Amino acid sequence: MHYPRILAGSRAWLALLWLVISLFAAVPLLAQDTVSTADIEFTPVEQTPAVAPTSSTVVTPQAATIDTAASTVAPADVPTVGATPEPVKDSLWVTFLAGLVGGFAAIFMPCIFPLLPMTISFFTKQSGTRAKGIRNALLYGASIIVIYVALGLLITVIFGADALNDLSTNGIFNFAFFLLLVVFAASFFGAFELMLPTSWANKMDAKADQGGLIGIFFMAATLALVSFSCTGPIIGTLLVQAASMGELLGPAIGMFGFALALALPFTLFSLFPSWMTSLPKSGSWLNSVKVVLGFLELALALKFLSNVDLAYHWEWFDREVFIVLWVIIFGMLGFYLLGKLRFSHDSELTSISVPRLFLSIVSLAFALYLIPGLWGAPLQSVSAFLPPQQTQDFDLYTRSLLAAPVAETGTTPAKKYGDLFEAPLGLNAFFDYDEGMAYAKKMNKPVMIDFTGHACVNCRKMEMAVWPKPDVLKRLRDDYVLIQLYVDDKTELPATEQRVSSYSGKTIKTIGNQWSDLQASRFNTNSQPYYVLLGNDGKELVQPQGADYEPDDFIKFLDNGLKAY
Repeated sequence: MHYPRILAGSRAWLALLWLVISLFAAVPLLAQDTVSTADIEFTPVEQTPAVAPTSSTVVTPQAATIDTAASTVAPADVPTVGATPEPVKDSLWVTFLAGLVGGFAAIFMPCIFPLLPMTISFFTKQSGTRAKGIRNALLYGASIIVIYVALGLLITVIFGADALNDLSTNGIFNFAFFLLLVVFAASFFGAFELMLPTSWANKMDAKADQGGLIGIFFMAATLALVSFSCTGPIIGTLLVQAASMGELLGPAIGMFGFALALALPFTLFSLFPSWMTSLPKSGSWLNSVKVVLGFLELALALKFLSNVDLAYHWEWFDREVFIVLWVIIFGMLGFYLLGKLRFSHDSELTSISVPRLFLSIVSLAFALYLIPGLWGAPLQSVSAFLPPQQTQDFDLYTRSLLAAPVAETGTTPAKKYGDLFEAPLGLNAFFDYDEGMAYAKKMNKPVMIDFTGHACVNCRKMEMAVWPKPDVLKRLRDDYVLIQLYVDDKTELPATEQRVSSYSGKTIKTIGNQWSDLQASRFNTNSQPYYVLLGNDGKELVQPQGADYEPDDFIKFLDNGLKAY
């Protein structure tokens, strides 16, 4: 088998189904940050992996107060380490599923699909016997899995646990990820092709001619190299997502899912060669799969840029700017599917298929669905991906929820960090632990601490899908003092407030550091959102909890806290 030569002279077969798969291929990638509360981990680069990704302890003068409050909680009251493995497992499962869907999408790429019938023919006809052909195909599939999993492990070894944990909110990394995904999108649009040196593929192809087990392995390696121009952006996006989730095994798990999906067709078609006759013919629309994925890559890239904007308070990439760009991206995708927008490598469409029509309807309908968000509509189905509602300049929705005008807070004294943060839904929240506890004592109310983050998509979903419910909002507004502590904020503390944490031994430098360390040292967890109900004496009222998208459950949680208080 000579893959470089086969690719040069082969025409691909491609099902219309690729359009459906390609459109949904990015859904798990986008959803990775929303399924588990463990997907947002906030840690300085120097954080040791032995401790759940945190920064350091509180560095401000209020540190003494916080330490005192923490000491009042008996060890039995502190959530155990067992509180976090479940989200971790969830996030790894999501990473695996993202890899799986990405692998299935890669199969229907023009660099891989042509090789499918030829490779199967080689294994079934040139291996001598059917049994030997099936065995070779199984070994070929296993080799694909080994190669891609090794790539994932290599990423982990190179960066290590510390760097992977830091990726979720590090400004440089997030901005680099944004640029990287834009490059991937440009590649799919046809601006250029991401190519590995041809000599690498030729060397692998030469070794594949050796035959035997070694030859089969190098055939799989040749496939990985010559298909890189198509699979590179998918693999890159998957690795970016897996690494930014902060899980040590994330890249390897993602690559396992990708390789499993990629190897599966070769194995199945070797077992059932007659299935090959059902494959449809390719057409001039072959490159459309790459273009569709390019639009999705571009939409995903904006999320990374938004993370940086929020963490560093640039305030130029607000919610309405994000929504406008998404409206344009998905609107253009819809017009592209209708043949109204063409790239240099596309042929003119004389007619469109039914699947293509339906996908264009979905894309254009989604673009129209986003438009009311420009005036503050909550857009709950995608609220987890959007910047916070409070970044919206013109927001009719939040004001409609309030019995009193939002401007009411202007009569209250200025709050610490109030110039940096704004509470969602016009709630009267505090952003400093000590200040919020002092106010709770004064008002004789219990406290809800919301450990949150700028990049925490689960936090945004809770704030837009659960908190606006009338019964929830009433309790948050009237019955509790809300303290929101952003564990990923990059604003540096004054030099006089920076110090070394007594918990982790690391230097506290930012606002996010102090609240991340408070969460880890006192509650032994690092997932967000994390809701803690306290009496105004600092003692826990009920077991803290993370995201729960059932409003009734969250109401029960709040009511149990009130009863305990």
